[in-house]
Amino acid sequence: MIIRYPTAGAFRPNHLSTVCLPCLLQISRPASRSLRRNFSRKSNVQAAAVTGTAPRLRAEYFSPNSLLEKARLTTKRGNLTSTIQHGSSIAAENEATKLPSSSRATTPPRTPAQDLPHRRRQAARKASAGADLVLPQNSSSTLTETASQAPSNSIRRLIPVLLSLSKPRLSILVVLTACASYSLYPVPELLLPSATDTPSLSPLTLLFLTTGTTLCAASANAFNMLYEPKWDALMSRTRNRPLVRGLISTRGAALFAILAGMGGVTALYYGVNPTVSFLGALNIALYAGVYTPLKRVSVINTWVGAIVGGIPPLMGWTAAAGQSATHGDWKELLLGEQNIGGWLLATLLFAWQFPHFMSLSWSIREEYKNAGYKMLCWVNPARNGRVALRYSVLFFPICIGLCYYGVTEWSFAVASAPVNVWLVREAVRFWKLEGHRGSARGLFWASVWHLPVVMILAMVEKKGMWQRVWRAVMGEPELDEEDWLEEDEEDAVLSAKEE
Repeated sequence: MIIRYPTAGAFRPNHLSTVCLPCLLQISRPASRSLRRNFSRKSNVQAAAVTGTAPRLRAEYFSPNSLLEKARLTTKRGNLTSTIQHGSSIAAENEATKLPSSSRATTPPRTPAQDLPHRRRQAARKASAGADLVLPQNSSSTLTETASQAPSNSIRRLIPVLLSLSKPRLSILVVLTACASYSLYPVPELLLPSATDTPSLSPLTLLFLTTGTTLCAASANAFNMLYEPKWDALMSRTRNRPLVRGLISTRGAALFAILAGMGGVTALYYGVNPTVSFLGALNIALYAGVYTPLKRVSVINTWVGAIVGGIPPLMGWTAAAGQSATHGDWKELLLGEQNIGGWLLATLLFAWQFPHFMSLSWSIREEYKNAGYKMLCWVNPARNGRVALRYSVLFFPICIGLCYYGVTEWSFAVASAPVNVWLVREAVRFWKLEGHRGSARGLFWASVWHLPVVMILAMVEKKGMWQRVWRAVMGEPELDEEDWLEEDEEDAVLSAKEE
């Protein structure tokens, strides 16, 4: 008796399209043998557990013919046909890929839906953790990638490497805060003194301030990278730095840091004034000599780093104050009553760094922990949120203080209130949730937008600026230098009479 099957793809290589009944029975008969084989295998395992010896597997347990093995597991003709077709397709794939017999697939690959439950839970946790990452792309890493593609010992490699050592994004922020503070000093215009009869600020001094501050920031950042390359290699955000990848030698990076520091301090000394030069040198010493090694000792390093960030606005204010100072010594430029505005701007930058850094560091807290950096984000997460909230609230009295001491108009307190409320709201959420459920990301981006908005509003609402614009539009006569002095004397007399 011969049984015909409409589909016989498995036998087409041999030009066969029929299977005789005895052969079919012979194929399907050993099903009971497989049961006996499984039973003997279990018996071997049980015996091994009693005797303490490993079970001995015989070669007959493994069939070299996957097609025949699948045929033996079923006795139904329909299942037999589908099994033969499936086995032939797998055999064709293995033959096409030329895989060795030990690695040939006998089952289709597992789809994501067939993953085990704990695998799905792990993937979900990783996905939720990835959603809390708030760090933008690192500009230093981008420059390092550009430098690595350039020929060695070439200018095309040297320039990106030096820019990467200086941390361009951080250096630009430092320079902008110094320039904003310089422009907020209470004088009408940024013009040469010879071009106007009113008190003004020199753009040449601004040029030296910008150049010197940039070089000082680059020097401090390069010294920072020189101190911690072996720990930078442990963190994903810093492992692509030029010293870690060996794109520049330690000697070359040290030479760049020293020359940049000397150039910056010299430019500030001769182009601005000695007090600003001292503040620039102090910033390099605090950042490279105190903050950087303190990161592995105590969480106080965050407060030291905030002081470093608050010095550039004070440098800009002192640079402007030195142009109208009587003696020009450090006491007059730093401790005079007319310079309270500079200290308020420094306090604003000091406070801003806490909500910004606390939210930024939270997303890489495990990397900080593994690298040995003492940060509140993993040492004390609850305090990390409290500190961010505490310094976010401080912006309200700072903005009011800028109005009170005549740096800005009183309208600045109203104009800056919405962005301050936004920052405090995100800080409260970050504190309650301790960084989870997207609260760290919300606070980070609120801090990113908060600083430029507040600084721009302060410059727009600068004291007396809109009165001068009004006089220029309406054609009213402007006060010359003598009139400014007379007004100051009249104000002094009136205040003395009131006392």
